[in-house]
Amino acid sequence: MQATRFVETNDGRVGLDQFASRPHDALAAALQQELDAVNTLINEKMSSRHAPRIPEVTAHLVGAGGKRLRPMLTLAAAKLCGYAGGYHIHLAATVEFIHTATLLHDDVVDESKQRRGRPTANLLWDNQSSVLVGDYLFARAFQLMVEPGNLRVLDILAGASSTIAEGEVLQLTVAQDIKTSEETYLQVIRGKTAALFSAATQSGAVLAEAPEEHVEALFTYGDALGVAFQMADDLLDYGGDSAQTGKNVGDDFRERKLTLPVIRAIAAADDTERAFWERTIGRGKQAEGDLEQALALMDKHGTLESTRKTAHDWSQKARDALTVLPESDLRTILSDLAAYVVSRLT
Repeated sequence: MQATRFVETNDGRVGLDQFASRPHDALAAALQQELDAVNTLINEKMSSRHAPRIPEVTAHLVGAGGKRLRPMLTLAAAKLCGYAGGYHIHLAATVEFIHTATLLHDDVVDESKQRRGRPTANLLWDNQSSVLVGDYLFARAFQLMVEPGNLRVLDILAGASSTIAEGEVLQLTVAQDIKTSEETYLQVIRGKTAALFSAATQSGAVLAEAPEEHVEALFTYGDALGVAFQMADDLLDYGGDSAQTGKNVGDDFRERKLTLPVIRAIAAADDTERAFWERTIGRGKQAEGDLEQALALMDKHGTLESTRKTAHDWSQKARDALTVLPESDLRTILSDLAAYVVSRLT
């Protein structure tokens, strides 16, 4: 297995051009046999004798080119902790089903028209199909997660499913509320993104009966990786490459999403600036030039740069968590992955 390598700059950041290859590709190569087994199990379990629309809708999303990052984290954690059984395949498929179910539901809630460069399932079929197929996948996930017969693993993954739903409802209830705090934002992204990352890594370690120190380390790694991943995604909305991100610059602003750079700009705003945010985000009355004004205010208060630093800090926290685990190429790839998710921000 060839580990990915990179060179840090003096300030600890890592740029895209410093990677010999993408860490998630290296991870996929290292786990190819296990991933093949996961894909076989997914295809088997997403079938339905009585409702052919279920495999149609699921195959559309599953086949849309996702990286299988979350199930790979489960496989990697189990393997890193010396697991020699076969139930990590079931847990990895569980994680992917939970993720796919949430995507189907999210696209309905957000009224999305495109995902991964393809029309969403709710657009091709209808909202009812997306919601019900998502429910079916959640049910399949619970069937799979009980097969290892490990109550702690079941508690971790069931708890993550609850946290994800809670995070989505919280995001809905605080949407467009310019009084939203950083603490609430962190709670939202921990729910919508980090909860499944940490459940993926922690459940793999628990399944392997790893020492508690290693279980806690892999939970911390997954949690910090998920937070860094989502913060980077939110920041790229205000300056990323659309070809790479699949988003147009300013989509979050136009959709009135309160992400960290905006929350910090509002917290630093004077009365005139606060009135701007209340009009554009709070009331949704946006006009030509407002995006440029929003970017200027974030630049004025340094919130894009401070968010970039915070994302890098979370990435570093993820990398630091791995140091208690035995050195291996797999550990190196996971560390590189944490650096890579923020590498587009330099």
